[in-house]
Amino acid sequence: MVKISFQPVSVQKPEKQNDGDKEEIVMSYPQDELVLPLRPKKSPVSGICCLTLGLVIFMSGLIMVSVYVYRYYFTPQIPEDSLFHCRVMYEDSVYAPLLGRQELQENVGIYLEDNYEQISVPVPEFGGSDPADIIHDFHRGLTAYHDIALDKCYVIELNTTIVMPPRNLWELLVNVKRGMYLPQTYLVQEEMMVTGRVKNMRQLGPFIHRLCYGKETYRLRRRSARRRIDKREARKCHSIRHFENTFVVETLICDRA
Repeated sequence: MVKISFQPVSVQKPEKQNDGDKEEIVMSYPQDELVLPLRPKKSPVSGICCLTLGLVIFMSGLIMVSVYVYRYYFTPQIPEDSLFHCRVMYEDSVYAPLLGRQELQENVGIYLEDNYEQISVPVPEFGGSDPADIIHDFHRGLTAYHDIALDKCYVIELNTTIVMPPRNLWELLVNVKRGMYLPQTYLVQEEMMVTGRVKNMRQLGPFIHRLCYGKETYRLRRRSARRRIDKREARKCHSIRHFENTFVVETLICDRA
């Protein structure tokens, strides 16, 4: 702090003289102190902190812009989700003498970012199979079948020997779309048994939960995967034919005896 003081000034009033001089007035001021605050000196540490924060924000923005430019301009454009309408010809060894080659149609959605596939199978032209919606969730390691005819859901562990991963299936379907058509393919059959009801739907993950919400949902256990089952055992079974590889799969879902 700086103190500024005013010294008292005294002016005496002399006696009035006879020679006509002017009257002199004496004024006095009280002794006061005027105190002025000093501005505190700025610490260099605060300036360095502000500069560092600005540099961090600038570098973060620069990195984000660089990643964006590299991803969208210097790498191949692979969409996060792709939709395909597929048609494949296959031969059923049992019904081939009667029906010849058969055609399977389905809509495939491949979601690379979320690592899952969704397949919609419409009502088949020749019957013998149920329409269905299927989800292969590679993150959870689960497959869910929604049998539209029965309006029931069935969940089982994902079979990676039959189902292609999303990126591989995407590449296959892109090549087919470009004209590299698959040769006539064959039918593989897998048989599953119902083991019980699913009570906690949230443990199935968001995609399967959304597919099966409000529907009766059951667990399945895989019995076998064979080229063709010629003789079916006396059980109530229903089939879903679908395609997520270089061959067609017929999934038999059988109730418990």
